[in-house]
Amino acid sequence: MKKASEYYPRKGRVILHVDMNAFYCSVHEAAEPALYAGKPIAVAGSVELRKGIIVTSSYAARARGVRTGMLVSQARRLCPELIFIRPDFELYRDFSRRFIQLVYQYSPLVETMSIDECFVDITGSSQFGTPLEIAHTIQRRIRTELSLPCSIGVAPNKLLAKMASDMKKPNGISVLRLRDVRPLLWGKPCKELYGIGSKTAAKLLKLNIRSIGDLASSDENMLVKQFGVYGRWLKQAANGLDHSPVKAERDPNKSIGHTTTLPYNFTDVDDIRRVFLNLADQTARRLRRQHLVCTTVQITIRDPDMKTITRSVTLSQPTEHMDLIYREACRLFQSHWQPGKPIRLLGITLQNLQPKAGAAIQLDLFDFEQAGKKDKLNETMDRIRDKFGESSLLTAGMIGEDPSALIRNHKVRGTSLQTDFLRRGEGDSADQE
Repeated sequence: MKKASEYYPRKGRVILHVDMNAFYCSVHEAAEPALYAGKPIAVAGSVELRKGIIVTSSYAARARGVRTGMLVSQARRLCPELIFIRPDFELYRDFSRRFIQLVYQYSPLVETMSIDECFVDITGSSQFGTPLEIAHTIQRRIRTELSLPCSIGVAPNKLLAKMASDMKKPNGISVLRLRDVRPLLWGKPCKELYGIGSKTAAKLLKLNIRSIGDLASSDENMLVKQFGVYGRWLKQAANGLDHSPVKAERDPNKSIGHTTTLPYNFTDVDDIRRVFLNLADQTARRLRRQHLVCTTVQITIRDPDMKTITRSVTLSQPTEHMDLIYREACRLFQSHWQPGKPIRLLGITLQNLQPKAGAAIQLDLFDFEQAGKKDKLNETMDRIRDKFGESSLLTAGMIGEDPSALIRNHKVRGTSLQTDFLRRGEGDSADQE
């Protein structure tokens, strides 16, 4: 009988991709099975409004045609018995922590990609069994201990592990080896290759590259000419090659951002500025909490037709201050958006982050004195809000009825990309997007 260690390669790696199925809805079913288990449910924002959007739906609801991004009114027509639930991100984060902690028991090499998925390098985990045995054990324990379904991909690299986890949902386990790439993947359209977005897929189509197999056999020099260094990665990925390691600890955030979907299409400048003020307030809070500064401010705007634009500005000095972030966001908006044109979603993202302690901030004597006062004011305000809650200290301009006024509420806001709360050494007060 073969030992478990014999199922591991002498050279190379064994990677798992653990992907929670219909995570938000599954969490509600696990937390309150009497109300939701096995029923058609959907998590949605602005449920009272006909233009509210479906964030995600249970598999029972999907069987009735309910899909992510669908209007609440449309989903209700398709499935009159559909149960709508407001998002509870505090609950989602709790379950996310628990499933990640469970996975850590089988390897210290865990890379969290979002609130509901992670990569695990189990190359050195043969003491727990074969790769398939470990995958089945993790899946079974998540099901029995957390009452959540998950799919797991088993592969020699992260790319193929991710592709494998998508093959069988819910509750599937799939193995994808390099020798499987040609028969299983090459016949699929390019857009199904992990890492290829719709724009890249469309550009490949114009080049008459229709399938993953076409991409795998394409001339690398041509791809580099069309896509830059990304072209080299495209060819390697189409051949199932990926050398990126599983990062045991997430690198410091490359960006910090918040977006908020509006309850109706905003056109009034005062409403829009209030949203930006709330977004600037919370992104700056997160920046200071992690002792970082930023040198780039980016805004995101989405119109009712779901067309999204981003615009950014590079600052002359790194900053952590809300007022500067707010001012630059408003300036970008004024320069790049037609007055009166309706808006469905707004966001602020802070980029080019660096530790405050090492940031080269050049100030003259007056600015130095003013910066010291602002730093002390920020510290005092942050301490008050840490102790008494995010809404304990607000400016009048932050108060309103739109969702941006709720982003300080950890229970009702968040996205699947929130992972700060999984960072070791940070408590619940650091739960952010």
